[in-house]
Amino acid sequence: MIDTKKVGRPKKFDRDDALAAAVNIFWAKGYDGASMKDLTQGMGINGPSLYAEFGDKHGLYLGAIDQYANNDACAPLVALESEENIAIAVESFFLAAIEYSTHHEGGAKGCFLASCVATSAGEVDGAQELLKEAIETTDIRIAARFELEKSKRTLPLDFPSEERAQLLFDLRQGLVFRARAGIGDDVLKLNVKQLVAMVLATPSPKIQD
Repeated sequence: MIDTKKVGRPKKFDRDDALAAAVNIFWAKGYDGASMKDLTQGMGINGPSLYAEFGDKHGLYLGAIDQYANNDACAPLVALESEENIAIAVESFFLAAIEYSTHHEGGAKGCFLASCVATSAGEVDGAQELLKEAIETTDIRIAARFELEKSKRTLPLDFPSEERAQLLFDLRQGLVFRARAGIGDDVLKLNVKQLVAMVLATPSPKIQD
């Protein structure tokens, strides 16, 4: 009698682990540079399993973007939202971004969204939409943190929460871009205090016409 229990069955795997591995592969090789062989070997799964779960390479890439945006990329935001003192919270945001950008367990430098996804946004269907959504979600969460401080009167009522949220995000991206270039965390941390001061600076009085 032939045992058919395992014939044709895709290998079982953990979806989150597989996506985390895919992020590292796309991050290192880019969307076009990552072959199906690279992906199946790096993810520890076979071709049928990949196609059954994600459809194709394109579906896997979009899944990897979503997984990163909702997990790894949130570390600085968690730091910002967890610390009670707003100055320390903003500093923690920057430090978390630097730590992740320079000591990622997969060996990649910088930020997956900036280093890989942004370069493919105009070429891979759906990538631009996910990138835009990730940025907008980040802006909203940062602005909400500033609005909380305004309600507590630790920030002035005229503090421009949305504008400073965008500034904080853009300054973070500058740090991860430098990390991508190989600049070490010791150098990146030198100006963190000044960056915090820029983000939390009291708005200048409006000049009357």
